[in-house]
Amino acid sequence: MMAVAGGKGGSGKTTTTLGLARALSRRGASVVAADADWDLPNLARLAVEADSDPVESGSPADVRGARSVADAVREAEPIRPDRSEPTVLAAPDSARSVDARATFDALDGVTPEGAPVLLDCPAGASPDVAAPLRAADRALIATPLRRAALRDAAKTAAIARRLDCPPVGTVVIGETSVPDRVAALLDCPVLGRIPDGGGAPLSEREVRDAYDGLARRLTETAAATGWQIA
Repeated sequence: MMAVAGGKGGSGKTTTTLGLARALSRRGASVVAADADWDLPNLARLAVEADSDPVESGSPADVRGARSVADAVREAEPIRPDRSEPTVLAAPDSARSVDARATFDALDGVTPEGAPVLLDCPAGASPDVAAPLRAADRALIATPLRRAALRDAAKTAAIARRLDCPPVGTVVIGETSVPDRVAALLDCPVLGRIPDGGGAPLSEREVRDAYDGLARRLTETAAATGWQIA
């Protein structure tokens, strides 16, 4: 289980969660992507929008009735992800009535052995980010290449380490070239450089290729450190 975390809202966490989940699926993994940002949930909406006809992209995405992470944990049968597409789990409809920490801990138990589970985390260092970080084995830090965002990403990486969820790497959003000091600042390797894809980044081939590269490097890095993701 891996938490996709970052310091600021709009840092690219949700796009990275879905883009990486789809890239791992293209590599043959049975992936689950779950929305862990229950106050500002948009993972399921992004998944619907990314699949929409571009002509209809101005229409609001309809995610009513989407299976939520709480539904998946409550149901008796385990999740069976499709290898061709990740299983996307929405935030609960009544998030405040659900124990987030217990839910994310239980999610690992209803997914198949060896299936990567990606958690789209809340922004920053809010108390809500602790539940997915405690449940996950590793973190992937998503950040733009702006000074304030990098500073907050470094704080998020430090919190992840304190919660026994060490960062496996960083993905830099909106850039194709990253200075060496970024890896030193966050104390973990830069595994991905995702170009700016505009308003619909996951429809751009260059962006999809970048997430494919991230999936490959993440898999190699995880294996080299004794942690298997796919």
